[in-house]
Amino acid sequence: MFEFDQYLGFLAIMTVLTIGFWLMIFLLTFVIPYWLGGSIIELIKEKREAKRAKSEK
Repeated sequence: MFEFDQYLGFLAIMTVLTIGFWLMIFLLTFVIPYWLGGSIIELIKEKREAKRAKSEK
């Protein structure tokens, strides 16, 4: 059915696709929400500091 080099090629392609799939799942569930949450928190802190600095003047 398959020759050995075809089998190795198939395994290589399946490995790359599987790694890509799990990397995408990891990025979508952990990295991107963490990044967005941190950005929003920093934006809120900057706005609070600007409001405090404005009210002190």
